[in-house]
Amino acid sequence: MKKVSILLLAMACCYTAQAQEESEKKNYGITFSGFVKNDFFLDTRQTVSSREGHFLLWPDTENLDANHKDINTGYNLNMLAIQSRLTGKITGPDAFGAKTSGVIEGDFFAQANDNINLFRLRHAFLKLNWSHAEVLTGQYWNPLFVTECFPGTVSFNTGAPLQSFARNPQIRVSYKTGGLQLTGAVLSQRDYASKGSNGTSSEYLRNSALPDVHAQIQYKIENADAGTLYLIGAGIAYKTIVPRLSSKVTITPAMDTILIDLSDTTATHTVTKASEATYRVDESVGGLSAIVFTTIKLKPFTVKMQYRYGENLADVLSISGFAVKQVEDATTGELSYTPLINHTIWADLQTNGEKLQVGIFGGYLLNAGTKSAMSSSKNAVYGLGTNIESLLRISPRIQYNSGKVRIAFELEYTQANYGSDYDTHYKPGETTSVSNYRALLSTYCFF
Repeated sequence: MKKVSILLLAMACCYTAQAQEESEKKNYGITFSGFVKNDFFLDTRQTVSSREGHFLLWPDTENLDANHKDINTGYNLNMLAIQSRLTGKITGPDAFGAKTSGVIEGDFFAQANDNINLFRLRHAFLKLNWSHAEVLTGQYWNPLFVTECFPGTVSFNTGAPLQSFARNPQIRVSYKTGGLQLTGAVLSQRDYASKGSNGTSSEYLRNSALPDVHAQIQYKIENADAGTLYLIGAGIAYKTIVPRLSSKVTITPAMDTILIDLSDTTATHTVTKASEATYRVDESVGGLSAIVFTTIKLKPFTVKMQYRYGENLADVLSISGFAVKQVEDATTGELSYTPLINHTIWADLQTNGEKLQVGIFGGYLLNAGTKSAMSSSKNAVYGLGTNIESLLRISPRIQYNSGKVRIAFELEYTQANYGSDYDTHYKPGETTSVSNYRALLSTYCFF
């Protein structure tokens, strides 16, 4: 009888272990969520934007006709559903003593106007979580986009160019203890890349053979029962890009004398034969950026604020870039460069009602010119919106939630001051102000 009891106990233990294993396996796999979003928007002038106006950056500059009338004035209307999103959250068994998870997410925003409506990759990453440490590998938000401190705008631009906006392939390591979190990351570029003489491309960072490097510190105090959160943090980033690998220089040789037959006479003419030589050059330009941010969440409302100092930040959709500083070698055409500097400050306030939320976003960006003086004000400048001296935005919003459906309205006012008559620090002597109002109505269905 004793042997039978032992056998039954052993079988019960095996069954329990097997049942527990099968139960855990049931929790492994992928679950889907997302939303369907439709945007209806009206602008009061032509804008600098992407995806047929959906991702708004700023109002376009004046374009005067023969009668000195601005061609870029006039209303512009569009309706799009391309921001609709599908997210797959993945869970799996432990690995290396860590909890494992992953995310793959896409929408129909595509990569350019030519393939708008096509499915594109937003996020794709693996996470390993230990008690205090976390490792993330894959495509995720650029660390300058702080997921606990970004504007809650209805517009998909999320405050850009005032707020950094980019997703990058990366390796990110975080360490948490108490309310303190330390993060370090190395990034490459893909959909959001630097700008140069060959347009927008990741080749400039790739050719430097150095990743975009980030470090960040956060301290958070959270009380879930009271519904409060206090977050403060700062981050720093540095990247080096290579604008060119080679330079083409026009060579004018000594005069050659050739004989030319001119009908019934013979004449001697001296001509110059120009040729072009290509030289390998060793060029690079660095860019240092830093942010300070805070989020204060109380029961009735949430306040978010951020200041950003940026050098050559066109890859995060900021008004930024770099300029040719001077010619370093007249024989090979090798150049030196200097980054453009910008200062940005923004704040966002929103009420925390369960159904009705009211909010307002506001910010200001100053293009402070080049870090070092250029040899000439006519030197080439590369980047995004480099002819804008400053930008102001104010956008109030209101949204109402009913079940899984949300209706939101936002009025976005953006003023851009375009410069002219630049000095050797690329600071304009004169500016022209243009403004745009965007009325945006959005409907969501979450699942």
